[in-house]
Amino acid sequence: MKNLIYILFIGIVLYSCTSTKNRNINATSTNTKSDTIRIANDSLEYEILIIEPGFNSWIVTQRPRGFYSERFLETRNNLYVTQYNQRVLQPLRFDPNLYVQQINYDSFTHYGYEVNYLLYNYFLYFEQRYKQRFIVSRRGSF
Repeated sequence: MKNLIYILFIGIVLYSCTSTKNRNINATSTNTKSDTIRIANDSLEYEILIIEPGFNSWIVTQRPRGFYSERFLETRNNLYVTQYNQRVLQPLRFDPNLYVQQINYDSFTHYGYEVNYLLYNYFLYFEQRYKQRFIVSRRGSF
């Protein structure tokens, strides 16, 4: 009887260790997925893919959707994208690990509010996280 209790105890401990390990792996996988935002529209043939750890938790602390007008976001995004793309083309002056590839943002294409909102907030996040400064007047002053 005593041996049965020891075997049962060891079995529970092993099971507990195994299930804890699996939960940690799943939590890591979930966090990675939640930090990837994909917005696509096949009819316009565009896609925004934001893979940035911490972006989702950061964006919920920002001004809510609807705070800015779509025109405001389009104007700012056009300025940000222009400066970002200029930095991509100057790898000796700006860190090529930060400015990897150009963003194809057409100011004459209507991407919709959600795309413009996320792109604008990504630029704010990018500036804050990587201590970069684009020459765009700060929010609320436009």
